[in-house]
Amino acid sequence: MVVSGLVAGSAPAAGKQRDGRGYSAEIRRASYGVPHITAHTFGSLGFGVGYVQAEDNLCVIAEKVVTVSGERSRWFGASGPTDANVRSDLFFRKAIEDRAVERLLDGRRDGVHSPSDDVRDQIRGFVAGYNHYLRRVGGAANLTDPACRAKPWVRPLTELDLWRTTWASMIRAGSRALLDGIVAAAPPTATGPAAAQDAPGAAAVLASVDGAPAGVGSNAYGLGAGATTHGGGMVLANPHFPWDGAERFYRMHLKVPGRYDVEGAALIGDPIVEIGHNRTIAWSHTVSTARRFVWHRLALVPGDPTSYYVDGRPRKMTTRTVTVQVPNPAGGTVPVSRTFHDTHYGPVVVVPGSFDWTTEAAYAVTDVNATNNRAFDGWLQMGRAKTVRELKRVLDRYQFLPWVNVIAADARGEALYADHSVVPRVTDDLAAACIPAPFQPLYASSGQAVLDGSRSACALGADPDAAVPGILGPANLPIRFRTDYVTNSNDSHWLANPEAPLVGYPRIIGREGSQRSLRTRLGLDQVQRRLAGTDDLPGTRFTTGRLWQTVFGNRVYGGELVRDDLVALCTAQPTATASDGTTVDLRDACAALRGWDLRADTGSRGAHLFTEFALAGGIRFADAFDPADPVHTPARLATADAGVLRALADAVRRLAGIPLDARLGDVQTEPRGDQRIPIHGGPAEAGIFNMIINPLRPGVGFPKVVHGSSFVMAVELGPDGPSGRQILTYSQSTNPNSPWYADQTRLYSGKGWDTVKYTEAQLRADPNLRTYRISEGRHR
Repeated sequence: MVVSGLVAGSAPAAGKQRDGRGYSAEIRRASYGVPHITAHTFGSLGFGVGYVQAEDNLCVIAEKVVTVSGERSRWFGASGPTDANVRSDLFFRKAIEDRAVERLLDGRRDGVHSPSDDVRDQIRGFVAGYNHYLRRVGGAANLTDPACRAKPWVRPLTELDLWRTTWASMIRAGSRALLDGIVAAAPPTATGPAAAQDAPGAAAVLASVDGAPAGVGSNAYGLGAGATTHGGGMVLANPHFPWDGAERFYRMHLKVPGRYDVEGAALIGDPIVEIGHNRTIAWSHTVSTARRFVWHRLALVPGDPTSYYVDGRPRKMTTRTVTVQVPNPAGGTVPVSRTFHDTHYGPVVVVPGSFDWTTEAAYAVTDVNATNNRAFDGWLQMGRAKTVRELKRVLDRYQFLPWVNVIAADARGEALYADHSVVPRVTDDLAAACIPAPFQPLYASSGQAVLDGSRSACALGADPDAAVPGILGPANLPIRFRTDYVTNSNDSHWLANPEAPLVGYPRIIGREGSQRSLRTRLGLDQVQRRLAGTDDLPGTRFTTGRLWQTVFGNRVYGGELVRDDLVALCTAQPTATASDGTTVDLRDACAALRGWDLRADTGSRGAHLFTEFALAGGIRFADAFDPADPVHTPARLATADAGVLRALADAVRRLAGIPLDARLGDVQTEPRGDQRIPIHGGPAEAGIFNMIINPLRPGVGFPKVVHGSSFVMAVELGPDGPSGRQILTYSQSTNPNSPWYADQTRLYSGKGWDTVKYTEAQLRADPNLRTYRISEGRHR
């Protein structure tokens, strides 16, 4: 049997590679603490990555391991048996007892040899590097980060720990998003559905748009020869991700001479660059609209709600009872147990009011990423591709991207958009034949497929060109090559380039011919105006400098469309009724909006008032969406709609105690120690490209960023190699005692940047370069 990628009994000694040699890596820390790691094997490369990530973010990695070990309640407490920590623990303990991860590591699943030896070596090396750092500092008691100093939940890692965190990331938009509904599922009583606890996470998935995980997103441009001044390719990476916690990015440059050489960023705890560039190609990701799971409606056997029919024959659900220990306020712990029910499709899920478990029917889900063991191999091979055509071959072979699109460009000046992510195989024919009539509207509106689980003919099946059964093959997935540009800002594939819309793909991937978000429209408008020479920048094509200015120009597209009409409306009607029935004086709000510069810069006065208006649902249009002009419609404020002024009144009420004409940077900030760093950008609902989510604290302002622009890269690819700009908005380290805790955040505040440092000349020109080598038992 193979366990954690190693044949039982054949694991190398601790701190050793497969060939018996010790790990060794050279670390060159450049400005802002960005590590450039060189090693002669992938095991030693992983060793270097694990070491530097532990130096900068050990507490983040350790907490991720607590989560996937099902021990959050034990170490972080719980308010009761239905607490979020308890639900998380039950879910992940069940996965451990099911040996879900171990089953993915036999390397022979469905004919795809993954994980490869190189990837296994990287994981093994990462674990060794993390543990080497922990030993070198003398254990948790000597850590400098107060978040986990001397905490008993900090321990050495195992390979399975890291594989489990990887698996948790793969299922983020599938069964992990439905975690509450899986934990809550219980068979009905004789009198009706079981009194399942509320499953808010599952309900949120139902309400989400086109399957994009709540709160995540991104912008990306792939620019070809027709859009750049130098005639080569250029890529903008602008992922929007959390500023705290397990999904922070980490910048790094990784090199195995002659085999791999990539600069970019990865999620903390991952050993491979996931967004970045090599010498001749660059790429980014945006969250795709495609669904990652399908429902199966089960027809239950009368009198036995844990058995269901398939082709007229009953099948029994399997069960597993999982117990976790939860702290008792009176002292000690108390056991909390839950019995999970599984089918051959996957787990039974309950969403109260939508997908209930009755005596007649239940609902199971198939999460096609639950068996995705190909991701690190896919990213490794992406980093080795030389052109976007080679990149497509990687996408076709591995089909590894769990829930993201890819946007890329190469030095030859060709750009690529593809949603070649892992998507359940729901073709138009299957949807027509196997989604019962009551669920057809749900599929049309959201892409959520509820298949008839009583017929084997309605199983997902296999596309002949797919990497594994159950997912759409490359021929059924959207892709576009261009020499001008491609973009994505989390709407579907349809308008990757408006000159060549992508149409005719299964609904489960995303909507076509429908209204786009304001952020998508602004992203397209920015490119079109640049190429037409009608923006505020010289010329008609992009340089990396102009691309940087475009991203951080902080145009508020919603304001451009409706501000003047809104001001005219509130001037004519200076009072309005808020949602709570109170009458609100709008004169100061009108004056603030009249003087606003239509930007979300730190010096923009009144920007926060408009964004609160947008968040209150005030951007309502009078004209219709026109599929023939999707970038510019709709555009006129619905001034006759009472909801417009009501939203402005609500915004004024919410901002009580905060000057309506305040500078954005005075009220929207990010704390670093005793500093409050001014932050530009704002919410996508207002039509802001540089997305920042910074919740309002009544009477105070917006004092803490929770989500938004994270790793930003503008890189061009030319005959002399890559060059450009990049930044990690929240800085490299989560440790307040690190020199790299706030430096890039201050840089972001001023719209500054760090330069690409891919070549030896670029790296050696850095005045802050510091070099050291790590190896078994040594650090010098």
